This record gives sequence, C-alpha cells and structure tokens, in this order.
Amino acid sequence: MTASDVTGKHIVITGGASGIGAETVTLLAQRKANVFFGDRNQKDGLALADSLKEKGLSASFFVVDVTDVESVSAFYKQATKTFGKIDVGLNNAGVDHDPARMLDVPDEDYHRNIAVNLTGVWLCMKQLLAHMVENNNGHIINLASIAGTSGAPMISAYSAAKHGVIGLTKSVAIEYARSNIRVNAVCPSFVQTPMVDHVMSGLNDRQRASLVNANPMKRLGKPEEIASAIAWLCSDESSFMTGHSVVLDGGLTA
Repeated sequence: MTASDVTGKHIVITGGASGIGAETVTLLAQRKANVFFGDRNQKDGLALADSLKEKGLSASFFVVDVTDVESVSAFYKQATKTFGKIDVGLNNAGVDHDPARMLDVPDEDYHRNIAVNLTGVWLCMKQLLAHMVENNNGHIINLASIAGTSGAPMISAYSAAKHGVIGLTKSVAIEYARSNIRVNAVCPSFVQTPMVDHVMSGLNDRQRASLVNANPMKRLGKPEEIASAIAWLCSDESSFMTGHSVVLDGGLTA
C-alpha cells in the first residue's frame, strides 16, 4: 500500500511539540515534507526538531502562543521566510480542562479553552488565508474533536470551543472555495496523548473503564492513527474535499 504523498510540500503546524502534533510533525517529515512547527513548549519543540534534522529530515521549530496576535504573526512571517510559501496549515494547538459539570468549571478554564482552542484557530486561519489567497492555493486543516460534533458532558468548555472550530471550518471553506483554498477539520475521540491522560486522571476507575468500553473497538486511539489521516489530508489525494469533519473515533459515534 502506497503512503499518501506529501513529498516537497511546505506544511506549517501549531501545537507540534507533543501528542498528535508531534506525531504528525514526525510522520510528515519522514514522508519528505518540509515541516515548520510551533508550540509554547520550547524545550520539547527544539528537541523534536533537532532529532529529525539529525536524521536528515526537514523540520524547523519556532515558539508561538496562538492566543497572542503578535506571536502568531511572527510565527507565520518566519514560516514564509523559511519556506517561501505555505501549502498546508495545520491548526493543532489545544488545551483541555478538568472534567466537571458546568457549575464546577471555573470561568478562567472556559476563557482559556476558548482563547486557545477557538480564537487561536481564528488567528492562525487569518494568517494562512492572507498568504493562500495571494497564491490562489492552499489547504487549512483544523484539529477539532468528536466533542465538537455532539454533546460532551464534563468537558463543556472544551466542547463549546470545538463546536466553534467546526462551524468556523465549514463557513470559511465555503467563503474561499473559489480561491482554490480548502478547509477541513479532523475530529478524534479519546487518543493516547498527554492531554487525554490528564482528563483520565480526573476520573475514577469505573469512569475510565466506562469511557474505554463505550468505544466499539474497546480502546483509545493512537496518535499515529490520527497523524496518518492528517497526512492523507495534506496530500493531493484529498483534493475534492472541503468543509468536512473527518471523524476518527473507533466507531464511538456510529
């Protein structure tokens, strides 16, 4: 089976220092894409970039805070300086909050989830769109969640932000289709990442078992499974897809 071809593509990724982001950075670099990625975690980001460069792969890291307009602007300015152009932008940076019913979720957790998970995507998309409109070409991929496709009790602030990401994805996809710019979302369920580990740590044994057993596959997803789907979206094989949410949930929402 031939892997999705991303050879030579210039791909920019936020939230690339850990979890799904790091797995995606690694996979795309291994498949000969030119990857420019950012994160607030400078230590892990630089370590990943260095490890990939040691293998002769193309990966560059730049610190970015997606909630800060100036930081986002500097990130994409450096990306275009490094690449000359951006073919694909993956907006992956995200945060969660401790599982709790709405009345027990601090307002600051809500505002943080909206700031990173939704406003951060908005700010990054504006930078990407400005570049892609000029080139009359491009693909934006937003990391959403199945928590953005249906109700997600105990993580209401996170769910609200991810619903917003899907709405933003669909609306902008329609707006810029004639500019040869595609916009899609990826919606994983629970995946074995540090973020999900944090959520699981707030549950008791019965709740954790219930969460896993609710999935027809009786397991959590793997970061590499999500990265592989993203790699397909980054390739030209997905050229007729825009405005869609790719659900990767082991059958949970079937």
